[in-house]
Amino acid sequence: MNTSHFFVTGDPMIYGADVSIALVTIGIIASLTMLKKWGWLWREWITTVDHKKIGIMYLLAALLMLFRGGVDAILMRIQLAVPNSQFLASDHYNEIFTTHGTIMILFMAMPFMFALFNIVVPLQIGARDVAYPFLNAISFWVFFIGAMLFNISFVIGGSASSGWLSYPPLSETTFSPGPGQNFWIWGLQISGIGSLASGLNFTVTILKMRTPSMRLRDMPLFTWSVLASSIAILGAFPILTGTLGMLTIDRLLGGHFFTMTSGGNPMMYINLIWMWGHPEVYIVVLPAFGVFSEVVATFSKKRTFGYGSMVYSMIAIAVVSYYTWAHHFFTMGAGVDVNITFAICTMIIGIPTGVKVFNWLFTMYRGRVEISQPMLWFLAFVPTFVIGGATGVMLAAAPADYQYHNSYFLIAHFHQVLIGGVVFGYLAGMYYWFPKIFGFELNYTLGKWGFWLWQIGFYVCFMPQYALGFMGMTRRIYIYNQTEGWDMGWAPLNIISSIGAFLMGVAFAFQVWQILYSIKYGKRDFTGDPWDARTLEWSIPSPAPLYNFAILPEVKGRDSWWYKKQEMKKEGYEQETPKYEPIHMPKNSGIAFILSSFFFIAGFGFTFEWNWMGFAGLIGVALSLYARSFQYDTDYYIPVDEIERTERALKNRSTVIPKTSTEETLGR
Repeated sequence: MNTSHFFVTGDPMIYGADVSIALVTIGIIASLTMLKKWGWLWREWITTVDHKKIGIMYLLAALLMLFRGGVDAILMRIQLAVPNSQFLASDHYNEIFTTHGTIMILFMAMPFMFALFNIVVPLQIGARDVAYPFLNAISFWVFFIGAMLFNISFVIGGSASSGWLSYPPLSETTFSPGPGQNFWIWGLQISGIGSLASGLNFTVTILKMRTPSMRLRDMPLFTWSVLASSIAILGAFPILTGTLGMLTIDRLLGGHFFTMTSGGNPMMYINLIWMWGHPEVYIVVLPAFGVFSEVVATFSKKRTFGYGSMVYSMIAIAVVSYYTWAHHFFTMGAGVDVNITFAICTMIIGIPTGVKVFNWLFTMYRGRVEISQPMLWFLAFVPTFVIGGATGVMLAAAPADYQYHNSYFLIAHFHQVLIGGVVFGYLAGMYYWFPKIFGFELNYTLGKWGFWLWQIGFYVCFMPQYALGFMGMTRRIYIYNQTEGWDMGWAPLNIISSIGAFLMGVAFAFQVWQILYSIKYGKRDFTGDPWDARTLEWSIPSPAPLYNFAILPEVKGRDSWWYKKQEMKKEGYEQETPKYEPIHMPKNSGIAFILSSFFFIAGFGFTFEWNWMGFAGLIGVALSLYARSFQYDTDYYIPVDEIERTERALKNRSTVIPKTSTEETLGR
């Protein structure tokens, strides 16, 4: 491969990115050195196997990727705002388009989801850790390394430009000869290892690590949503791994799985990528449904209506999602029988989704509804997702899809569902569990500003795109002429849509300001339960101690913490004197980070077809695993006296500081 242009040059924005990366890197290194925090960073974060800290790192990565993907979106909207725009060259636009989709789905939504998995699930099921803490650390670091490998492609080697799913023949060497497409493949392949490992880890954690008295039918609905999502991950991500493996063989080893001129079939790739891709949409939205289930029950002061139907509907979505992939290409000529089958399955999957919406609304009915920050995001989700679902059913009708296909109508629907369902859901989860994670609440006023700017910007951005689709504007278009722009009416709607994108960018800036402001001025939570919530994570202090539960909780049914609180309020209630025992915990390990660094070396080497570097990286991965297999001192026990001191300090803190009322907690 020609590497004479190792660094990307010739575009002022790329030079700006180079300068930004250099300044941020220098700033981080200088800050850690001046504050003498290198040892702290290594001991407390890089080597940690604590699921709570891993969850925080996932959360930070997700917010960073939300910023990066949002900047890409704004750049595209600037290009499309007016006819004959020369803001971006066609190749650069295609690179940004590819990067935006990939980042938002795989490097923003997935880590946001895993952040909530890690932070919440062990606490909700009364566990002290996940089933495989070391594997959990590997999961994060290989995800992060894969994301970094993908992101450096803009300044080194060049980015992929074949679309976020990289359909052949565009992704074959004939049309994508540089390293950009290899960056895409190896970034996804490496991060996908982490996603698959997390799916396995949380499936086992939920099934085997629950506190002994918690039955499956006692689990909170968020935990059920995580179980459904994790099972779907175990089925979907091996398909992605195999598909990318075949594309790699085509590109690097001269294979012809997908090259039609040599006997391959590019439609096989499209079938395979959507066998992963459509379950992936439900993988990321199912945990958002679980978030809303917790939020609505807590702020309606009621048990969730129709618990059983909620559980069955989530499992049904996870299963039926595997029978909908062909609705992405009704126009390929598969035949009437195939199109009818997948149209019916696509419509059927709307039924369990609708069940949940009605159950949430019935939960609110006659409840004492508190309009908190998390509840605002749920209330915004309902109309947004209903519109997205309705347009999805329109797309599921094969004859109509022949008209909508490949148009901006599809773009509007896709964002309506993924932003309205996934982003709104995970932001609701972030606001809901933020006091549990960090021990303080986020400022309510700044949060409302961010919320309303998000809502206004969202509808201003995407509602015009439905009309643009009906007016014939196709997706993946990067420029249009004056006739299309003004005579056909595209330009006014594109200008409005671009204004909406900027409003969402301002909304994100308000949320960043909200977090930074609240770090210093946010109301501290000394109660452990600022929302008067219902599930076990709120029964322990905020932030949770290292071991989560000094004594494993006893569960007597659903919403056990809520009913425990009612019992504690009864006259004559006496708290039993706790009898502590040593707690078994895993030790930190730097091997997960080292192993992931070798994965980066391997991915970087194979991207540039420097096989010596690629195989050296793989040897490093193997040696890291070998070293771990002979590491016997991997755990320890927290002694009883240390547990007693910790619990005493936490109890003293909660009794010295008076509890805030619900009205104060909500910021009114």
